[in-house]
Amino acid sequence: MQAKETERADVRSPADEFRDETGAIREDFLNRVSDAIRHHDSAILRDLVGELHEADTGDLIEALEPDLRPQLIELMGKDFDFSALTEVDDTVREEILEELGPETVAEGVRELDSDDAVYILEDLDRQEQVEILNQLPPTERVALERSLLYPEESAGRRMQTEFIAVPPEWNVGQAIDYMRETVDLPDRFYELYVVDPAGKFLGAVALDRLLRTKRPVPIVDLMDEDRRRVRATEDQEEVARQFERYNLVAAPVVDEDDRLVGVLTFDDIVDVIEQEAEEDIRALGGVTGDEELSDTVLVTSRSRLPWLVINMGTAFIAATVISFFEATIEQVVAVAFLMPVNAALGGNAGTQALTVAVRALATQELTASNRGRVIVRECLVGLVNGCALAVLAGTIAALIFGNVKLGLVLSAAMVLTVMFATTLGILVPLLLNRLKIDPAVASGVFVTTTTDVFGFFIFLSFATIMFRLV
Repeated sequence: MQAKETERADVRSPADEFRDETGAIREDFLNRVSDAIRHHDSAILRDLVGELHEADTGDLIEALEPDLRPQLIELMGKDFDFSALTEVDDTVREEILEELGPETVAEGVRELDSDDAVYILEDLDRQEQVEILNQLPPTERVALERSLLYPEESAGRRMQTEFIAVPPEWNVGQAIDYMRETVDLPDRFYELYVVDPAGKFLGAVALDRLLRTKRPVPIVDLMDEDRRRVRATEDQEEVARQFERYNLVAAPVVDEDDRLVGVLTFDDIVDVIEQEAEEDIRALGGVTGDEELSDTVLVTSRSRLPWLVINMGTAFIAATVISFFEATIEQVVAVAFLMPVNAALGGNAGTQALTVAVRALATQELTASNRGRVIVRECLVGLVNGCALAVLAGTIAALIFGNVKLGLVLSAAMVLTVMFATTLGILVPLLLNRLKIDPAVASGVFVTTTTDVFGFFIFLSFATIMFRLV
């Protein structure tokens, strides 16, 4: 008996063999899958991939050679879980869908929750969407078409149209019997909703409360009439803030007439939070929000080049400022070595304040009620850090070059530069936000350029005065 248990313990499924101890896909597993695809061996492919989680399947698809990806789906047939396509980069997904026929895509989409189906279809051309939607039953087609009509990055695009709605006249027993007898319930749900005959949202009943209550109790006695709801046209980022602020697990979605049209769950919102955070991080680096690792060289270059050109222009502005002090640099050569020190530390200080400000604005932690206090705090932080860096950098410069005056010049310039950069790092995002311009996109270039120009100017001006070169 013990030997049999040991033997069973030694048998590992393909899912267990998928990743190594670092979490990366095992190379031998990837090679076995690739060989199975090339040899059109669907049986081995099903054994290897059939038990994988959708997220693992998505990672596997991205790791495969581009020409093998659609073949994997075709060979798997009905055993392929199309929800795996929601886990891959947009570029990869679009390339795969272009290779698959409308019938294949429609068959896969039919098995998905409506939010996953919309996520797959929304980036396709309208004509391609129509070809796929025409393959679906009328009720499913209408629901998906309605979701696709909502604005991009809105709650309507992210919601599930599968939910449980009951009339207010029912009692607990009727609601429970309805859920037991209905075949096409959502895969996961946390509450049911009460609607009137016109479909207008009246309230929500938490599933745990429903199951703890006796059958004869009217459903309206359990109903939360003040349940927080979201509009279908509301921006997904604002919805994500509500989930975070109020610790929501699910939220009903209503249209302009307060009719219940869908539900958002926390797993949808996690994806939204990740997406918005990625966009902000990329924007701070001068990268367009939709760039992905799977993009081609040409597409990636095209998205990055405009900001590099802008940076080149701003660099020439800084160079022009330096040229005004050519005589100072010629007579005190050490000044040329210390200019980058002052500008670099100022730029870093500004970037620190900028990063905090942009993120605080995105999460609405920085508002009109506290911005004055935050601005004052950042000014004081700049002053304290500037003084600390000035003492350290000035001492090092004086020792290296054997010139106390040069150390004093660097110290004085650094206090002003760091304080200026930190203050600018908080003010620029606030100003851009006030002008309805995304602070994450435009703040970085402006703060960096202005700090460099100011840092060079103030340092060279102090050096010119200190060494009486005017």
